[in-house]
Amino acid sequence: MTAGPLAGLRVVEFAGIGPGPHTAMLLADLGAEVVRLQRDTHDDSPDGITTQDVIVRRGRHTVPTDLKDPDDLASVRRLLSMADVAIEGFRPGVLERLGLAPDDLVEGNPRLVVARLTGWGQHGPEAQVAGHDLNYLAASGVLDAIGRPGRPPVPPLNLVADFGGGSMFAVFGILSAIVERERSGRGQVVDVSMVEGTLTLSAMVWSWRAAGRWPGGRGTNILDGGAPFYDTYACSDEGLMAIGALEPKFYDLALKGLGLDPGELPAQYDRAGWPELRRAITAAFASRTRAQWAAVFEGSDACVTPVLSFSEAVEHPHLVDRSAFVSVDGLTQPAPSPRFSRTPAPAPAAEVFGTLENIVGRWAASGLPATGARAS
Repeated sequence: MTAGPLAGLRVVEFAGIGPGPHTAMLLADLGAEVVRLQRDTHDDSPDGITTQDVIVRRGRHTVPTDLKDPDDLASVRRLLSMADVAIEGFRPGVLERLGLAPDDLVEGNPRLVVARLTGWGQHGPEAQVAGHDLNYLAASGVLDAIGRPGRPPVPPLNLVADFGGGSMFAVFGILSAIVERERSGRGQVVDVSMVEGTLTLSAMVWSWRAAGRWPGGRGTNILDGGAPFYDTYACSDEGLMAIGALEPKFYDLALKGLGLDPGELPAQYDRAGWPELRRAITAAFASRTRAQWAAVFEGSDACVTPVLSFSEAVEHPHLVDRSAFVSVDGLTQPAPSPRFSRTPAPAPAAEVFGTLENIVGRWAASGLPATGARAS
């Protein structure tokens, strides 16, 4: 069995919540060896937030570590001297106060890549201010665009700033630095800001704004529910269907499936006619159950799909066929992604616990991995 495309990559994760652990999970999923340094391997958070991340923490060796203890700190420095990557999500300056300044770590291990993952970035007037996904999303301008007109914005779970603008950009930055390291032989510090990552994710909306294709406020544009052909609708049994028929050829198929005559409706992109079009689509969906509509559009290019719950998604025939979910220690969870033809990801394993001393000793005994070997 393959060990995954990142086999041999050694990663040290300073324990945190949200995008930091998710970054480490993504690397571990693809074969990296990740050691999570955590103050307490039991309930290390008064509100239990950290200890609830059992699935996000899969694939790690978690070791109890007190960064204020001189012996543990010395062991951490030795571990970092043998690592390829370090991931931390503390406020700017915390690692420096602990005596683990990233620039010094890279000087001691010239091939080390240090990913510093924060909401605001390592400098700026807000750099020391606490926040969560919703706060960073709000500051980016993106939150204001999510929701219905005349109503407050809707929090999109924590998928956009935490994981989209945060952990995905952290992985992107880490792997980019590793690619560059193959040319230069040198590591570097990667400053990942969730606000800035979110801004990058919104590039298409900024482009549409510049072209005059995003003229309205929240919930009145093409991709925010304003367009009647890109929204969700209630069925007769209160189930929901999603329609995303942007292109005319798909839109025509959607109208045909709904039993609507395009000759009796406003043109698709005639904004003045959108209220009338919405009424027609609303009435059509309300005439049947979700299951009936799912059967009508099964296998169609109309871009019409039933809105499934998490529990229902596990049973979706396509996701079952693709083995998109796996079970680890009895817990159903998403399988590693993406997929590789020659070095597929290993089956994910549950978090395991060990000691800092054993990890340091094992890494030292095995020598530097090929990915971490010093440039001559």
